[in-house]
Amino acid sequence: MNKKLVFLDIDGTLLPPGEMLIPETTLAALYKAKARGHRLFLCTGRNYRMTAPLLAHDCFSGAVCSAGGYVVCDGEVLVDLPMEPELAQGVRAALEKHGVECTLEAKDATFGGMQMIQRWSFTTRSDGSLNSEAERWRKAMEEGMSISPLSEYRGQPLYKIVYIARQGQDLQEAKQRYGDRFVFCESKLDDLGGGMVNGELINRRFDKGTGIRAICRHLGFSLSDSIGFGDSDNDLAMTGAAGLSVCMGNGSETLKKRCQRIAPSVYEDGIAKEFAALGLI
Repeated sequence: MNKKLVFLDIDGTLLPPGEMLIPETTLAALYKAKARGHRLFLCTGRNYRMTAPLLAHDCFSGAVCSAGGYVVCDGEVLVDLPMEPELAQGVRAALEKHGVECTLEAKDATFGGMQMIQRWSFTTRSDGSLNSEAERWRKAMEEGMSISPLSEYRGQPLYKIVYIARQGQDLQEAKQRYGDRFVFCESKLDDLGGGMVNGELINRRFDKGTGIRAICRHLGFSLSDSIGFGDSDNDLAMTGAAGLSVCMGNGSETLKKRCQRIAPSVYEDGIAKEFAALGLI
């Protein structure tokens, strides 16, 4: 088959949400695909700091980080588009005015208030069935990932703002004022009820799809020779851009309806099995 560029979401796709160790069978499949000439890229909402440990595996040629705000290929930075400082400050104020809790993601650090740190650690909550992004944060906090206090934020460029709102209406002012500049990519926090939602603000100047396009242009590949693997609604731009779209069996119903193929779940060695089914290995 033609050589492909394969883009892999991390949480809920390549790995069970929040994990950092790639299962051996999955890792073997990645290296087999590389050996056959395919190029593999991580495509994630994680910032570069949280993505870098996985890039230590030389089966990867680079990554689309921060949902497209920071893109690297073969060690070269192709995209570096932090939020405009005034916009970041304004949308934060509109959220926090209504009690919405936020974390701020720079390239190499994450900042959050004490409420948000406690929320992500879930030390005061009963565990429910969480969406993949919330589960990623919970496990990362359990395993010692540090979130710096907001008091230590010194104006570093921000690529993403993650939030938790008690109810959807708490987001209305921010959406009315900034919906033309940011995508509010959100989902129900968990199955515990209460109407809480978590989500992330993504600058409309970029998304995972624009990251894929940047890498394809850089390497001289057609989008038709790209494959995107995802599991959640924040992968819609990625799977929409890729020539072939694949949703994991554990993925959201919205994404499943939009993708061309459904792979076995991340808990069933889905990446390795789907690589074999597609002839990548």
